[in-house]
Parts: sequence; C-alpha cells; structure tokens
Amino acid sequence: MNRIAHTLHNQILRKRRVRSNITGTTSRPRLSVYISNRHVIAQLVDDTTHCSIGYISTVSKKTPAGTMTERAAWAGTEIAKQAKKAQLKSVVFDRGSHLYHGRVKALADAARAGGLEF
Repeated sequence: MNRIAHTLHNQILRKRRVRSNITGTTSRPRLSVYISNRHVIAQLVDDTTHCSIGYISTVSKKTPAGTMTERAAWAGTEIAKQAKKAQLKSVVFDRGSHLYHGRVKALADAARAGGLEF
C-alpha cells in the first residue's frame, strides 16, 4: 500500500470510528461537517428517515472572502440559522475524520453562538 492509499485508509477508519457512536434523530439531528482544501460543507441529517434537514456550502457565490477558518465560521452561523428555521435547538456534532481543532472548532463555535446546543 503506498503512502496516499495508507493515509486515505486511515482517514476512513477514523470516520467510521466516530460515526459508530453518533446517530441523528428527528428531534436531535446530526450536524455533519466536511472540510476539503477549498470548501466547507455542513449538513443537518436525520438518520432515522435518511433525509437532510439543512445544508450549507462555501461553493456558492454568496460565500464571504477570507481564510478557510473565517469561511468555516460563516458556515456555522448559516447552518444555525437553518436549524432555527426548522425549529431545532440541539444537534449531535459529527466531525468526521478531522480533529476538533482549527476549522472544525471554528464552525462548531459559530454554530453554538448561533443558538445550537451540542
């Protein structure tokens, strides 16, 4: 196994390990976070009905310019607004394969400031 394949394999294992303990329900959906090198994606997912309640991405043209940490914070505030529209107060935070640090932490702090509890 080459270096890149080994890295991706470890990333998949970390994601599965985190997801094995997290499940979103109708009253408390899962806030799934995906961060690539260029974009931030946050999604509210109800795992019991397999549907998405809210979705925000920095791929759109409405995204503010700035660093990736600032974009992650923007995504956190926007997903909190969508959760308020859906009358949700608490969610389960799914960080995926990333550490709770930097961009993921900025998104989580902005979502908390927007009124979400997790």
